Amino acid sequence: QVQLVESGGGLVQAGGSLRLSCAASRRTFSNYNMGWFRQAPGKEREFVAAILWSSGGRYYADSVKGRFTISRDNAKNTVYLQMNSLKPEDTAVYYCAADPRGSLYLDRDYNYWGQGTQVTVSS
Repeated sequence: QVQLVESGGGLVQAGGSLRLSCAASRRTFSNYNMGWFRQAPGKEREFVAAILWSSGGRYYADSVKGRFTISRDNAKNTVYLQMNSLKPEDTAVYYCAADPRGSLYLDRDYNYWGQGTQVTVSS
């Protein structure tokens, strides 16, 4: 079992930056592919970014490409999401997820989830 705890959310003005962190409880964290998803009010949860444990390969949703960066520190069992040039449409609850058994892009394929952290971008 893996426990994931997100932090770093908050209120920011459009154009600003935030860095989300996701700390994992398990030492085998370094063997897990990791992802970030978000869910805005009234909308379905959507893929934001993912990072592979083996190659460090990174994947992004088109809506965040060039603005967000996913990274990981295996020594700290932590994955990060650096969010720059934030827009009001980035407002959502952001979730960290681990260990997808299928697609990196589908939330139903991930085995472990954090509780989420709220990001609000004001215009």
